[in-house]
Amino acid sequence: MRKHILIVLGLIILVGIAGFTWLAWPDTARLDVNQVTGKRPDITAPRIQMLPTIGVAKAVGWPKGAMPTAAAGMKVQPFAAGLDHPRWLYRLPNGDVLVAETNSPPRKGPGVVTTVMNFLMGRAGAGVPSANRITLLRDADGDGVAETRSAFMTGLNSPFGMTLMDGQLYIGNTDALVRVPYTEGATRITAKPERVIPLNGGGNHWARNVIAAPDGKTLYVGVGSASNIAENGMDAEKYRANILQVWPKDKNWRIYAAGLRNPNGMAINPKSGQLWTVVNERDMLGSDLAPDYLTQVEFGDHFGWPWYYWGGYPDDRVEPKNPALQQYAKRPDYALGPHVAALGLTFAGDAKLGDRFTNGVFVGEHGSWNRKPLSGYKVVYIPFGDTGFPAANAKPVDVLGGFLNKDGEAQGRPVGVITDKAGALLVADDVGNTIWRVSTK
Repeated sequence: MRKHILIVLGLIILVGIAGFTWLAWPDTARLDVNQVTGKRPDITAPRIQMLPTIGVAKAVGWPKGAMPTAAAGMKVQPFAAGLDHPRWLYRLPNGDVLVAETNSPPRKGPGVVTTVMNFLMGRAGAGVPSANRITLLRDADGDGVAETRSAFMTGLNSPFGMTLMDGQLYIGNTDALVRVPYTEGATRITAKPERVIPLNGGGNHWARNVIAAPDGKTLYVGVGSASNIAENGMDAEKYRANILQVWPKDKNWRIYAAGLRNPNGMAINPKSGQLWTVVNERDMLGSDLAPDYLTQVEFGDHFGWPWYYWGGYPDDRVEPKNPALQQYAKRPDYALGPHVAALGLTFAGDAKLGDRFTNGVFVGEHGSWNRKPLSGYKVVYIPFGDTGFPAANAKPVDVLGGFLNKDGEAQGRPVGVITDKAGALLVADDVGNTIWRVSTK
């Protein structure tokens, strides 16, 4: 009898180990990334994982003299090098460029998730302490290289987004939207930042972007979720996974749009005046789900997070359920592919990069940490049609690549993208610690 019990127990243990291994084993993509891009991506059945696939590219930096590869007809050169984890860019009216040298606040707390994320971020080159600094770069002679560099603002708290409005420079710290008076041509600001509104921090998705709305009176602020799928409860997600609309004069705000897991890059379409964003979608549904996306955002929109993805596909892991939301979950306008980590966004607008790049958006894809094989690690262009939306059959066009070496290691990782005063594209590379400039030959 005892022998039979031991056999049964052994079988139960083996089945348990096999089940755990099946759920936790790295998931390999069954689709090419391009099949999960565009206006109508392939949305396959989820492959739920207990532990995420670990596939982050080890950060090694650029060998001496090496640089990314630009699209045909373009060239690339360093606009500024030797920076400290440059993440975000903003061009001032006089052509000066501000760069946020910044990183996540220290991840605190016990638990496997914190330990794993700290390890992954360190391997990906994001484990360095935040410089908490905004640096000003000036290319006065117009040769495409910033010959002047100054510490524009210091003592911030994981700063990210920057924008000017009514003589004030607004900065998205991880825990607050703040502002300081700005004088054109200034190379340093020493004024103490004034808090406009607090922003909930902690957990995942620390970066807070801010842009000016076309009305000239309000700002949009992106605040990512604290978790993957609200696994710590919705109370921990209060006023997160949102784009906020802020009235800075009165220090009032409202939720403009919701259900956006991590709306990082935001930009105004210069032709329509509409707000657009790129969003990092959820993890641990396998290497083919869910696609990061690019979408127009209107007041009152809800994009489904955490209950639904891609306009109504349910995530059965989320409790409690929210069936009433399903029919209202807005479908995004364009899929960028699974786990590409779309962060940077800018419209072609005043870009002078040839006829191919006049009506569309540039997207900085920071690159996957949980997909096999890797995805992202490049800058792409999405062509728009005459309707003000991505063209019907448009696929991403590679603009800047070569961030991964032949061994699959990250020489660099693109984040923020903007145009400079001459119409070239500037790309912040937080692993290569460089701002790259892409222009025509």
